[in-house]
Amino acid sequence: MLTTPHSLNTALTPGDLRRVHHIALNVKDLQASRHFYGTILGLHELTGEEVPTTLRSLIAAGKVTNFVTPDGTVLDLFYEPDLVPPDSDPHRAFTRANHLAFDIAPQLFDRAVEVLKQNQVSLDHGPVSRPTGKGIYFYDPDGFLIEIRCDPA
Repeated sequence: MLTTPHSLNTALTPGDLRRVHHIALNVKDLQASRHFYGTILGLHELTGEEVPTTLRSLIAAGKVTNFVTPDGTVLDLFYEPDLVPPDSDPHRAFTRANHLAFDIAPQLFDRAVEVLKQNQVSLDHGPVSRPTGKGIYFYDPDGFLIEIRCDPA
């Protein structure tokens, strides 16, 4: 009998992983990142009892802040004041991560583009239109590539 990794229980099966639990990013300037993700992008910052108990001491020490996306994914921002990307050119990839994408309703896409421009957020490229929808790519305060995208109208 031929066995496969799946039949030996050495691999997870589709559906075993339920969702993305959280995304953790290192940031050089915690206040600039809080403003960017909370004020400009409008994500909800976790405070008080909303904060996981495992992170409360780090928050109290000013080492992390947490936001939650509309679908419930937590975004942890870890304060790393000495953070320097290996390359100062944001067009050169310096991590295995490519970008973080947020979905928005098609009727709100143009408004999102205007908000980015009004806040003088550093744009990479876009807006672009594709068969899969529209997107705009821009940088957070630490040079990490972010996308806001929407399905076709």
